Amino acid sequence: MTANTIQPPVGPDTTAARLPRKRMSTMELYYRRFIRNRPAVVGVFIFFALVLFSIIGPLVAKYDHIYLDFLNLGTPPSSDHWFGTTASGNDLFAQVAIGTQRSLMIAVAVSVGTTVISAVVGTAAAYFGGIFERVTLLIIHFLLVVPTFLILALVSNSAGGDWRIIALVMIFTGWFFPARVIWTMALSLREREYVHAARYMGVPGMKIVLRHLLPNIGSLLVINFTLGIVSAVMAETGLSFIGFGVKIPDVSLGSLIGTGAGSVTSAPWTFYFPAAALTLLTVSMALVADGLRDALDPTSAAGGRA
Repeated sequence: MTANTIQPPVGPDTTAARLPRKRMSTMELYYRRFIRNRPAVVGVFIFFALVLFSIIGPLVAKYDHIYLDFLNLGTPPSSDHWFGTTASGNDLFAQVAIGTQRSLMIAVAVSVGTTVISAVVGTAAAYFGGIFERVTLLIIHFLLVVPTFLILALVSNSAGGDWRIIALVMIFTGWFFPARVIWTMALSLREREYVHAARYMGVPGMKIVLRHLLPNIGSLLVINFTLGIVSAVMAETGLSFIGFGVKIPDVSLGSLIGTGAGSVTSAPWTFYFPAAALTLLTVSMALVADGLRDALDPTSAAGGRA
């Protein structure tokens, strides 16, 4: 080596530059994309705040949601009744907390049920094809034109407003359209190389559906689940608002809004508090769904900022 040879500088910066970077996992990539969407993060905080309110609210409330305070009928918010009372003397704070809890339970149960059923039915129809696909699509297209709202109203009314029956009927009448969308998505996946390879290796059909097709439409299923919560809340609210949903002594946000709508001028707190809880719930889930869509979609603007 001659004296004129220039040696490259050696230091901690150059040493760190030579080290191979740690490969970012898929979940970490999705997480970074999601947290960069500030409205979506706000939506998560609002949603979990409502969940905590529905759990802790009934425990810290001074009165039970079915207790009638005949000395305070339709009174405004006070230190004794934080959200005021209804015309019957019920503590509105306890009722809003229980109503939020009930609406969340119905929404999550319905969203999980419809997502699972539509995912399995839609992907299975796309994979197996033939007579199974034709019969499945015939059933889906027939049920799509059935007035599901009337079925919900009739069954829930005959069941006495039991929220479990309402959730089951909403699952039964809510999986058709998502299954049709998932079937369309799965049609392109069944011709992929890894599906053909699994079939040639003798892997059973349902195992291919569950192990290869469903994971590759996972982003769509996550978004469908999130938006399904919003749809279920709105459907339950509509039923309860017109008197076909949850009934006394049980309460939901829809039944509270329906009751408070009649006294919105004389006792506005009976309407605005449950309406605010419903608005926060639907807006938060819409923000979360928007953030998940951007995080899971590789073509979104969030992908370049991760």
